[in-house]
Amino acid sequence: MTTQLTHLARLLRTSCLFISFPVFVAAALGLDYVSQDPLSESVTVQAQAWSGSSTRLKVPLIAWGGDIQTVLANGNARVTRGGSAFAEQGLEVSLYREDNFARQVEGYLRGDTPFLRGTMGMLNMATDVTERQSFTEMVVIYQLTWSAGGDALVVKDSIRRPADLKGKTIALQAYGPHVDYLTTVLSSVGLTTDDVTIRWMPDLFEAGPDSSSPAMALAQDAEVDAAMAIIPDALALTSGGSVGTGAEGSVHGAKILLSTKTADRVIADVYAVRRDFYQRYPEVVEKFVVALAKAEEALREQVAANGSELNETLRASAELLLDDANMVEDMRGMYADARFVGLGGNQRFFTNPHDQRRFEALNSEIQNSFLGLGLIQTTRELSKAPFDYERLRQLSGASLVAETKRFDEGAVAAVLSRRQQMNTLDEGELYAFEIYFSPNQNAFSSDLYQSEFNKVIELVSIYGGALLTIEGHSDPTSYLRAKKNGSQQMVLNRVKQSAKNLSYSRANAVKDSLMNYGQAMGLSLDPSQFGVVGHGVMKPNTQGASYDADGDLSLASAPRTREEWEATRRVVFRLIQVEAEAEVFEPLF
Repeated sequence: MTTQLTHLARLLRTSCLFISFPVFVAAALGLDYVSQDPLSESVTVQAQAWSGSSTRLKVPLIAWGGDIQTVLANGNARVTRGGSAFAEQGLEVSLYREDNFARQVEGYLRGDTPFLRGTMGMLNMATDVTERQSFTEMVVIYQLTWSAGGDALVVKDSIRRPADLKGKTIALQAYGPHVDYLTTVLSSVGLTTDDVTIRWMPDLFEAGPDSSSPAMALAQDAEVDAAMAIIPDALALTSGGSVGTGAEGSVHGAKILLSTKTADRVIADVYAVRRDFYQRYPEVVEKFVVALAKAEEALREQVAANGSELNETLRASAELLLDDANMVEDMRGMYADARFVGLGGNQRFFTNPHDQRRFEALNSEIQNSFLGLGLIQTTRELSKAPFDYERLRQLSGASLVAETKRFDEGAVAAVLSRRQQMNTLDEGELYAFEIYFSPNQNAFSSDLYQSEFNKVIELVSIYGGALLTIEGHSDPTSYLRAKKNGSQQMVLNRVKQSAKNLSYSRANAVKDSLMNYGQAMGLSLDPSQFGVVGHGVMKPNTQGASYDADGDLSLASAPRTREEWEATRRVVFRLIQVEAEAEVFEPLF
């Protein structure tokens, strides 16, 4: 486990707006709740047209693992080193860390730098000021990573799945990227911020006696049901990541509902460039992106080798991002919290019209949420660079393969088998729904189940770190009729096993049809994320479903109506959080 300092350092980016706002004190609790105002009311710098150099560039960094590739692109140095990816492109880059996003925006408007570095949520908070004039409009050019760890939704014991957040009160840091994290989780289960009450907090974590953080609100205010927190606070609230005991600062019954290890395509880290710079120097922007793509490939190779070159890169990154070159292990943890997408991931993010988490979809989702929360005054369509990704591949030598498998399929099968035997498949359930089929149906065409398949694709796109089980169920009528007629146990076992095999076969057919549907849409669904289970007749959804003393299905479980009978033939899609099942993930190092 990484240290407290690691987690705070890697999350400096989440407390990077430093805006003054009205404070409402809950005196009896010692908490400060705040209101939130648009960023435009805090950033008042007069924008200037670009007049700087086209090749000598100041490039911002933030304290995040994704910025390791930018450091490597510069030759593991603050100023471009010969032989580096930036140097090979003829660029002279001076890197500087600016975790205060408001100050970063001010430098961008003044023309100190043509770049903005932030999450998609952070960029969208700035649209009211950057889009006032055409020459400072943002053109998003490159995605570094998705956040894949470090942020968590902690809930009290009345909340078992995201849908249970309806009507609840949630503590959330104002202006941080947890805002779009929360709104995305709500949206994925059909909720909006109108369905919850938000308590806005001025601080991300407790840093002093005057702090007021989401974790503090969950611990001290009985009316707060959930909190968006950083991992150290989440672990403290839940007695080390299990269930809070109420001792040592934990909250009785509190648990981590999910983290960005599960919801790993919510927070996208990107670079944007000023429109006037891009229009004047498109070849320079292309070179900048080519260098980043080359560096990302080189970083993957270093991680695979796990040798001295990687240590050198992590040491240089620790110096630039954490102000301490000795924090190599902390940088290693920061790398693990970032899911690098590479050139292939950029092509998918910016150009695939069917990807549920594509640039336009993410931008629209964030802006609509922020508009409803009063964080922006109007929605605006952010621009993206119209790159030819095949040309970028040729120039950089980087791969256009977007992603590899993220789960160990053997371990997934073992986990699902164990959970099925223990009747705990719904443990960690985030979302579930069913589809139904006719007697003797073996084909599951996307023409019949398009809306359900689209929902599955939406869920696995957001929750790339969760497993999606496809669970087949058979009609129990034949088995129960045989049991009622006194058939021998051997016959009953054969009927039961046949039904189990059939339910597995049908669930597998649904998976195949879903994969083919995704492929036809141009999506590369990760087959290792899907697990297939056949329950046979043993988990009917009838009103009288029950079991005999020996654990066998009772006769009372038989369908009583035609509607019940038709509903027993079903396939359940179940999204489950498996963060505690560490063996299912492929190792990073």
